Amino acid sequence: MPTDVIMPQMGESIVEGTITKWLKKVGEPVEKDEPLFEISTDKVDAEIPSPVAGVLTEIKFPEGATVEINTVVAVLGDKGSAVKAPPAPEKPAAKSAASKPAPTAAPAPQAKSQAEPAPETKAPPAVARPTSGGIEIVMPQMGESIFEGTITKWLKKVGDTVEKDEPLFEISTDKVDAEIPSSVAGVLTEIRAGEGETVQINMVVAVIGGAVAAEAPSAQLSIESERVSSAVAVSGAPQAQLTSPQVVDAGRRLRSSPLVRRIAKEHNVDLRMVPGSGSDGRINKEDILRYLSQPAGQRQQATPTQAKPKAELPQAKVLTADVVPLTKMRSIIAQRMVESVRTSPHVHSVYKVDMTRIARMREREKAGFEQRNGVKLTYMPFIAVAAVEALRRFPIVNASLIENAIHYHANINLGIAVALEWGLIVPTVREAEKRDFVSIARSINDLAGRARAKKLLPHEVGGSTFTLTNPGIFGDEFGMPIINQPEAAILAIGALKKEPVVLTDGEGNDTIAIRSMQYYCLGFDHRLIDGADAGKFMSEFKRTLETWDRAIG
Repeated sequence: MPTDVIMPQMGESIVEGTITKWLKKVGEPVEKDEPLFEISTDKVDAEIPSPVAGVLTEIKFPEGATVEINTVVAVLGDKGSAVKAPPAPEKPAAKSAASKPAPTAAPAPQAKSQAEPAPETKAPPAVARPTSGGIEIVMPQMGESIFEGTITKWLKKVGDTVEKDEPLFEISTDKVDAEIPSSVAGVLTEIRAGEGETVQINMVVAVIGGAVAAEAPSAQLSIESERVSSAVAVSGAPQAQLTSPQVVDAGRRLRSSPLVRRIAKEHNVDLRMVPGSGSDGRINKEDILRYLSQPAGQRQQATPTQAKPKAELPQAKVLTADVVPLTKMRSIIAQRMVESVRTSPHVHSVYKVDMTRIARMREREKAGFEQRNGVKLTYMPFIAVAAVEALRRFPIVNASLIENAIHYHANINLGIAVALEWGLIVPTVREAEKRDFVSIARSINDLAGRARAKKLLPHEVGGSTFTLTNPGIFGDEFGMPIINQPEAAILAIGALKKEPVVLTDGEGNDTIAIRSMQYYCLGFDHRLIDGADAGKFMSEFKRTLETWDRAIG
């Protein structure tokens, strides 16, 4: 009896994988748990074992094809079963979604520690539909409850070439702002919905002509590999020299396709050294091939010049009268803020916290922490951990009032308000009570970075039970925040400043010292939380920060 082999899901946020190598050929026998093919995702590269023993009778997708999870990629038959020829190079229209999900279970991925770096995730590509005039690009659905999106910006013009996975346009929905990548490569021949236009899901917004296969199939990949190998040979440089040039920009976020990452891995190239010509510095196939085709010496001379020029001081703008309509995000923010003030009787409680102990620890540990964990040590994870500890002790502050009943939440989902140039968004660190210090630090850094880059997915926004907002980064002494419904409380973080403070020792003697002080303001819903409960919560929060005695990893 034939067995379907499906593309496994290698993590909650992973929706597709690229087949980088078939380890068996059609007609070859396969043992149960023997590696069958290799895949590459945004999260991990892995060998996928065979779920059963038998004969590989059919390969449905070639090497280089990007396939959605739960899609049949191969068929295994009993020994002696008839075999089918391997597929021709994948057509753009034959996106993996055309195959029906298999009912069999995928091989279970290995569990990953919560302390590992948060993966880079991306918005789903715009759905492509083949027509006689080209490939129609439709408005994607960014969540179950989302039925429309507003196109805020086209990143390509009619006549521009588009690579697969290259950002094509930006959208704004009730849940998230996101860049939408193209699902095929080709030329943008038509734009049917302009900037500012709100479009229902599955409506055609553009047409791409001359579309090519999603990623290079095995034959094409071999050609590219030969081109890369030849380029390296012509340069006359030993392999070790490939990683010697200076980094283009160590601080920039690396964006590339699985094919680019595979070529870089095969030739031992640090992608931070490769200038990206795509949107926001995305590294495409041509970029890495161009890099490898240059002699090593030229690379060393060329790479430093790729750094962005130093920004000049902005010139003062001339004030002019103008009327600008609210953006989709701004309109939603306005609506939610008014609803929150009308719903919850807001009360605010302000506490001043001595952060000297943490400031000294951070200064002492920040270099080693970043080296060990790959993320900068900021004050936010200290504040988040202290908030989680206080919420554990006083769960009413983590509750919600829904339909005249108090809902105590089983988990602490920590909302982190991120200020954007075009508005405000609150991504969520889920199940924060189960995370250690390093995991929380990485999650906050990852979510904030992808929020600013418009790379958040719908499930990463909303669902928070308590929110942290940080107006102090702009110098505010403290802010009096509006509750993020349906939560019961929100904590605003003020600016960290050195001040003269009166200290009293155990014998009652007073001295004046310079201390690092910070205001915190708790905004809470007085229908659920009394002043006494708010005070107990803030006292516990203050105590945790002022007497910090735990390891940070």
